[in-house]
Amino acid sequence: MIQKRIQLKVNGEEYKLEVKSNDTLLDVIRDRLSLTGTKRGCDTGDCGACTVLLEGKPVNSCLVLAIEADGKEVITIEGLTKEGKLDLVQEAFIEQGAIQCGFCTPGMVLSAKALLDENRNPTESEIKTAIAGNLCRCTGYVKIVKAISSAAEKMRKIRKS
Repeated sequence: MIQKRIQLKVNGEEYKLEVKSNDTLLDVIRDRLSLTGTKRGCDTGDCGACTVLLEGKPVNSCLVLAIEADGKEVITIEGLTKEGKLDLVQEAFIEQGAIQCGFCTPGMVLSAKALLDENRNPTESEIKTAIAGNLCRCTGYVKIVKAISSAAEKMRKIRKS
């Protein structure tokens, strides 16, 4: 198997790694960097459990080859916490009871974060579209949509002050 040297910036830290040509970004994140908040679900891009932000955009890390991420910035769920403080989206998920088993939560939170970074006042329809690639078998999505709306409201209030 061909090895290639890549450089990634993950959650603000630089990494230089030797990867095989068929290693996925998910493989590198979980197995090489031990960032297990990114979940391995379907390995086909259908469930969204492995969602990370690649250059600020949500991607299914099981579908991205590690070599495709060479030189790029990746944010995982671990990267949202700053100085021990949860991101507003994470707080909203907790406050609104949008977490049950938690398996889909990292992907949902990161998809929501990407949406709110682009649009601080999303409609319910825009929220649903943003999380459409993330499957949840526990919550029924009502509390998830409410949490994202709540986080958007908090972000708007912060922006005004």
